[in-house]
Amino acid sequence: MADAQLPVKDDVKAALLRSDEEFRQLVSEHHALDEQIRQLSSLAYLSDQQQYEETYLKKRKLALKDRIEAQVNENLRARPRTYPQLSES
Repeated sequence: MADAQLPVKDDVKAALLRSDEEFRQLVSEHHALDEQIRQLSSLAYLSDQQQYEETYLKKRKLALKDRIEAQVNENLRARPRTYPQLSES
């Protein structure tokens, strides 16, 4: 991805966080899963059940990330494009 597009994506994410309750819920759940994964990862030893839970949480978190990115990209496509003015020399 081009570095120039990162600020635009950040702007879209910020706008969605302000205006879209569903998007806020997705991001909130993503952060909560991240915290649960971090807590499991901090343990010295994971039981079989904890390993299964960690894998399950990581898959859910990745699915949420995909949904978040899909919404951002959908909003990017819906935005009107602006092109820089070409100077005539």
